[in-house]
Amino acid sequence: MVEHKITALKVQKKNPNRVNVYLDGEYAFGLARIVAAWLSIGQRINDEQIDRLVSQDVSEVAFQTALTQLSYRARSEAELRKKLAGKGFSETVISAILDRLKANGMVNDTQFAQAWVENQSTFRPRGRRLLKLELRLKGLGDETIQEALDEAEDEEALAYQAALRPAKRYADLEWADFRLKVSQFLTRRGFSYETIAPIVSSLWAENHLTDIENGRRGLE
Repeated sequence: MVEHKITALKVQKKNPNRVNVYLDGEYAFGLARIVAAWLSIGQRINDEQIDRLVSQDVSEVAFQTALTQLSYRARSEAELRKKLAGKGFSETVISAILDRLKANGMVNDTQFAQAWVENQSTFRPRGRRLLKLELRLKGLGDETIQEALDEAEDEEALAYQAALRPAKRYADLEWADFRLKVSQFLTRRGFSYETIAPIVSSLWAENHLTDIENGRRGLE
């Protein structure tokens, strides 16, 4: 088998995490520094070893790409798969990287779904219908989605929390307009009519009870 001599190893100027490998006096290929770590000038490598190095480099680049995506926010397995495929990595490489990430606990669809529901319920409450749609768009399966929704806060409580701000905003409107505005808001948040109707009535009553109580205090 033909062997080649490593004649130079040069860190890339634009990317210090990669190394240019020169064989027999000519540039041959680039490698991630972690892949090139065991190479040394004067070392002899054959074509089979070169293929293995290039393959390891592709995997390392894919892994770092996935880590970069995860640094922005947690992602589902399907989201990462789509991102990596968009970067041109093969299905074989992608599957290996995802297995590695799952083994390290860095990708977990069950935890992702639960965290998504908890986060949305805390900062932007919405109905189960909308939550289910969002999680499906993230590529999660029905069983995983249902498990997350089973642990979600009560639908009525979520609707009430979501409607507090618009209820204050539209508090000066007549009942018909108030009901329309707040109901439309909750509908956009994915709540059903059966959930919306009593919540809107309750908030209307609370607002006007407050007005009445404030008026009484003014007469005292």
